[in-house]
Amino acid sequence: MNGRKIALDILMDMGDNGSFSNHVINRYLEGEKSVRDRNLVRELVYGVLENRIYIDYIISRASNIGIEKIQPRVLEILRMGIYQIAFMDRIPDRAAINEAVNLSKWGGHKGISGYVNGVLRNVSRNIERLMKIEVIDREHALSIKYSHPLWMIRRWIEDYGYEFTKQLCKYNNHRPRLNIRTNTIKITRRELRNRLAKYGYTVNETKHAADGLIVENPSAITEIEEFKLGYFFIQDESSMLVAQIANPKGNNIVLDLCSAPGGKATHFAELMNDRGKIIGRDIYDHKLRLIDENAARLGITIIETQKFDAMELDKAWIGKADYCIVDAPCSGLGIIRRRPEIKWNRNEDDIEDLVRIQSGILDNAKMYIKPDGIIIYSTCTIGRQENIDIVEEFIHKNPGFELMNFHDRVNFKQDMQSATNGYIELFPHIHHMDGFFIAKIRRKDG
Repeated sequence: MNGRKIALDILMDMGDNGSFSNHVINRYLEGEKSVRDRNLVRELVYGVLENRIYIDYIISRASNIGIEKIQPRVLEILRMGIYQIAFMDRIPDRAAINEAVNLSKWGGHKGISGYVNGVLRNVSRNIERLMKIEVIDREHALSIKYSHPLWMIRRWIEDYGYEFTKQLCKYNNHRPRLNIRTNTIKITRRELRNRLAKYGYTVNETKHAADGLIVENPSAITEIEEFKLGYFFIQDESSMLVAQIANPKGNNIVLDLCSAPGGKATHFAELMNDRGKIIGRDIYDHKLRLIDENAARLGITIIETQKFDAMELDKAWIGKADYCIVDAPCSGLGIIRRRPEIKWNRNEDDIEDLVRIQSGILDNAKMYIKPDGIIIYSTCTIGRQENIDIVEEFIHKNPGFELMNFHDRVNFKQDMQSATNGYIELFPHIHHMDGFFIAKIRRKDG
């Protein structure tokens, strides 16, 4: 089937259902074995998602119909066409326009195809003028150029400043590299790297995560024998640092309150050499099955999954855990590079609700910890409100807990003061990994 038609169907599916891009792309491509150019499908989908505000700005200047009046399917066709004209050098404008017109004819009438043709030809002829951002407010200009919602821009500027926000937004539109975590129960990082190199993969070691590898050309990596044998787990370097900072030992008892898909629980198990006990919890059966499947593939036996709401207090577990992992539900603004649809699926009101949930889960976690035990609080988002503000408020309200120095577990020269203070903020444009926050909180002895 035509790759552009598949890309259009994916964008329409995501618009209708708010689905994650990687899940929808995989579902459509698995069902269409005849798609010749799978890379084109991904390029179009991610390109439109990453640049949507800028593309819509161009449409609003090139079309005689207001963007809010354009039918959703026609709007996605225009977005795809303009992305090819404005951002893809290898596709001639004529080909992009003709393919968009052909798409508009499927289920549409002659007037629609004429409109699509007219708008895209106008864009092609006047691309430099139409791409020039003519707004006075620099926040709006930043929002348009790098296609981030204005509310997000303003929050980041308030927390980190304008230049920081500009570089963050710019980097968010870069595609991330695939990171994998070595399953050290079965193989060493060096041995795994050598085995992957034999397939022709370009592999480098992660700079900060002791068990991580970066795969530059990861095509079909989940089909190779090493994946099926459980020699590695796909996980970003920032997420790998959670267990590395926690530094659990064999025979520890670990309670993972928001565990799916099991990346942190399985990493804890590997560092514990599969000795001890880990309880991995979630509220959805299908997510618990995913934890079980990942643990089984990795050869891990100490993880037990339980269906339980982290917002509820489990009195049976009070004072029993050496470690409590709170990988809290969050806005996900640190993984926009991987899931650009987050920019359009989130709104500012979501954060207030999430803060309430994060605080509630952390309040329950404190009840499960033994004296001298550790809570690891982490999110994959950027911003003070869901991160350091949550932790500082918790410490203020609970003087029996303190942030714990972990400078010996990481090697970020510019962030060692934060690590000494018991937390670390990671940013894509600075650390070249997903945006992440990790805090290590200790219950004081006695």
